[in-house]
Amino acid sequence: MPHSQPTLHRPAPIPGAVFTDAQAALEHVQAIYEAAVAHLRDKLAAFIAGRLPPGRVRACYPVVRVRIDSVVRPDSRLAYGFVAAPGLYETTLTRPDLFADYLRAQFQLLLSNHGVALEVGVGEQPIPLHFGFAGQTHVEGHLSLEQRQQLRDIFDLPDLAAMDDGIANGTHDTSAGQPLPLALFTAPRIDYSLHRLQHYTGTAPAHFQNFVLFTNYQFYVDEFVRLAHALMARPVGATADDEPPYTAFVEPGNVVTARAGAAAPAQTTGLPAARLPQMPAYHLVMPDHSGITLVNIGVGPANAKTITDHIAVLRPHAWIMLGHCAGLRNSQRLGDYVLAHGYVREDHVLDEELPLWVPIPPLAEVQQALEGAVADITQLHGYELKRVLRT
Repeated sequence: MPHSQPTLHRPAPIPGAVFTDAQAALEHVQAIYEAAVAHLRDKLAAFIAGRLPPGRVRACYPVVRVRIDSVVRPDSRLAYGFVAAPGLYETTLTRPDLFADYLRAQFQLLLSNHGVALEVGVGEQPIPLHFGFAGQTHVEGHLSLEQRQQLRDIFDLPDLAAMDDGIANGTHDTSAGQPLPLALFTAPRIDYSLHRLQHYTGTAPAHFQNFVLFTNYQFYVDEFVRLAHALMARPVGATADDEPPYTAFVEPGNVVTARAGAAAPAQTTGLPAARLPQMPAYHLVMPDHSGITLVNIGVGPANAKTITDHIAVLRPHAWIMLGHCAGLRNSQRLGDYVLAHGYVREDHVLDEELPLWVPIPPLAEVQQALEGAVADITQLHGYELKRVLRT
């Protein structure tokens, strides 16, 4: 006698739609995602209360896809916001609340650069139960031992096989007839990193800024914290040549210090961490996320790879490692800025992702940008700049 398939409890269906307006496409993504996570939360509450009917619970990520019949790039200088060849492209999406500005901008670029419509609908990739709570709930903490044992039979749980870096690493192989990837990271991969960021840094992903500093020296952290608190004590516009309008400073435990005279922060202020996390993060916040995040990565290139793997899903504009030079030339003095941006590969951290025959050379654009920034801050140029900056 054939086994009957278990009942599958899904959210009320939301039909897919086609859009030529980026904001409208984003709103449809938000509607699909919010309905999906609300469904998971409601069914978990029913499961905890013993009111869930027999069957499995499932909700899926929203997807966006675009069909490109021919590629005509309006500007060969573009670095993103376009696809390289004709075809059907698709990606799953998550946390449209967190990525709203980013998604809206990317949607608009696709619409502008290719002149085609965006298709938004419900995908086939299940949302793992734990990822439906944005790191705010310890799911198992509300369950009895028996319920924990039943969880996998009722809900979809995180599957590491769906969270690899094949797309970003260039090793992803699209099966015949399947859509090509439209983004570097899938929704499950993003959700996984968002949860790990809270664990590793002690701060919520929403606090991370678009400019990230990494360091492995506590004195840099101490100075950053001191400067940030001093800045928060000064009202915006207190001086004629006022600095950028930073509005808050966030420390591990999601402790938010608002700028003097600024409106109360939207996020609930947390509690100082009883002990620092593995890689504590500190955020000097601007309203458009163009502030500065500092992460103390501790010791070892493995830590650096781990944290950059996770911060990468936030698509920051830039990150820089702020270290401490191990030696001085005879022509250098303590306090000189040493610009080192080559990679020898002797730590073997990237060997599995990037073959040894792939060079990672210094980039002239990076060097020129950093040298220009030092010149702007120090107001030194030419020979005088060379006295404090070595490349």
